[in-house]
Amino acid sequence: MTRFALGLLFIFIAQVNFAQLASDSGYIVKIGDQVPDISMQLISGETISLDELKGKVVVLQFTASWCSVCRKEMPHLEKEIWLPNKDKDFILIGVDYDEPLEKVAAFKEQMKTTYPMALDPGAEIFARFAHKKSGVTRNVVIDKEGKIVYLTRLFDMDEFNGMKEKINELLTQ
Repeated sequence: MTRFALGLLFIFIAQVNFAQLASDSGYIVKIGDQVPDISMQLISGETISLDELKGKVVVLQFTASWCSVCRKEMPHLEKEIWLPNKDKDFILIGVDYDEPLEKVAAFKEQMKTTYPMALDPGAEIFARFAHKKSGVTRNVVIDKEGKIVYLTRLFDMDEFNGMKEKINELLTQ
């Protein structure tokens, strides 16, 4: 094989690998996967597990106080997703990436959110869904049977509106 052909092959392989990395946004789970039974400690001190939440539509919002995009998204989550659905078979849990209780409680208060927040020491919960270095500001929507049905990354209004539609669809089934 000539150097030119080898060079073209190398470029093609690099482009395919880059496209795969870009398209998965760091998730190690995919739509249709069953979520593992994960226990979380809420900042209230209560412990909750995903198994206990079967029968509810669940949104795990991975966040952190230092994340500017998270701060942009959180008021929308509060107003457009949590408040209209909190009295239904629904729960939204903010899962804070590796910050201590005091910092997470202050963050929740500062953001004026009323949905529950969970601690994620060492980002171990996050690592069950995405590569640890892939960044927060992501939502995992889980149906009543415990299957992942929608994934978001960053805060894109079209994607956010798609998530709202999916949640509404799941709550009317």
